Amino acid sequence: MAFGDLTRINTNIQAMDSLRQFQLTNEHLGLRQLRLATGKRINRAEDDSAGYNIARKLEARIRGQAQALANIGDAKSMLTVAEGSLGSIMNILQTMKEKTVQAANDSMGTDERTAIKNQLDALSAEITDILGDTTFNGTSLFSASAQTSFTFQVNAEQGDTFSVTLATLSASNLSVGSSDLTVASAASAGATLARIDTAITTIANVLANIGDSQKRLTFKQDALSTAITNYESARSRIEDADFAKEQMEIVKLQILQQTGIASLAQANAAPQSVLSLF
Repeated sequence: MAFGDLTRINTNIQAMDSLRQFQLTNEHLGLRQLRLATGKRINRAEDDSAGYNIARKLEARIRGQAQALANIGDAKSMLTVAEGSLGSIMNILQTMKEKTVQAANDSMGTDERTAIKNQLDALSAEITDILGDTTFNGTSLFSASAQTSFTFQVNAEQGDTFSVTLATLSASNLSVGSSDLTVASAASAGATLARIDTAITTIANVLANIGDSQKRLTFKQDALSTAITNYESARSRIEDADFAKEQMEIVKLQILQQTGIASLAQANAAPQSVLSLF
């Protein structure tokens, strides 16, 4: 630091030093105030280039994970739609089993068995309708032309996916189509009962597989939520401002700002002492 000779008044070195320090104080004070205003310690790359680089990478990962978390939610919603439809079909099959057991009893006459057959046909048609109407975002989940395998992006990295396979289902391949439901005699009703029991087992297995997939997605959801929190914590330690520290620095800089003004005023007045020589 240069020190001027007060007997040389053409260049006031003391005033220039005081002004430079005053400007530095103002610059640091502005930076601290910006940090308090934004809540961030790093507001641009020049504040901390390495920290800025790391924070941006962490932010990109966090945003990717947040979308993956939403993807898992969508996947669970799709499986819930499938589960709801299969639950309704299970209820229908149980009703069909009940009516078939009734028809297998020789206390039933021709008219009664005809009425039961009509009811079974209506229930079979409802199974067809439910399976055909089970869609998610325009994608059919169970029909013969449906996409049977679904892949979900469940994390921020390429290839970190989870696949679910749903069965192709219809009243015919469940053997509960109208032509399969014969109850004209106790013997035929018994054969129909066996087909319905097989259909119930099939639907129960599909529901169990869906439940397993939902449980795995729930575990992934919990793990991803924890990871997002941890990465946010890491980013915050690098990028976010410590308000207590910044406020402490501002108080110090405000004092320096006031003393800087006083020092500059004194330095400007100092050359006037030369007049006493005259």
